Amino acid sequence: MSKPSEEQVLEAVKTLIEWAGDDPTREGLVETPKRVLKAYNEFFSGYEMDPEDILEKTFEEVEGYDEMVIVKDIRVESHCEHHMVPIIGKAHIGYIPDKRVVGISKLARLVDVYAKRLQTQETMTAQIGQSIEKVLKPRGVAVIVDAAHQCMTTRGVHKMNSSTVTSCMKGIFRDKETTRSEFLNLVALNK
Repeated sequence: MSKPSEEQVLEAVKTLIEWAGDDPTREGLVETPKRVLKAYNEFFSGYEMDPEDILEKTFEEVEGYDEMVIVKDIRVESHCEHHMVPIIGKAHIGYIPDKRVVGISKLARLVDVYAKRLQTQETMTAQIGQSIEKVLKPRGVAVIVDAAHQCMTTRGVHKMNSSTVTSCMKGIFRDKETTRSEFLNLVALNK
């Protein structure tokens, strides 16, 4: 599938402005197509990123560390693939290394790889967990995403205070209740 040209995108935005009932040549809207193009390049930059490249550099000098590594409250900014409106929330990632660890900023970047695409939260959560499992080969992986969907808060049912929580538990986090509970306690989601 080939990408439309920038000119096609600019024309499409102008068409949407006209469809909404406004004039794309009005002073406040003249530069809007260019701004939307720039914003979409940022919003959907995950298609240009490779999760395996992000996770491939690891560290084996961990002095035998074999307990949980958790990065919590990673901001998630995604877009619903059904309505193309924002999904905003937090991701919590934990894993139990098997001889090697990854730099913690890499986990936040991994979230962006999948968040910066048209997504469902369920798919994004699974993709994050599967990538960590595939590349790092840890003893276990846990991913929780808690997010508000603008398709539900600003349109449709207008439920402002709702959030959706999804999880992906692999390895020891799936098989061992005490390990899963420890993770949930540490990210404070089982209050």
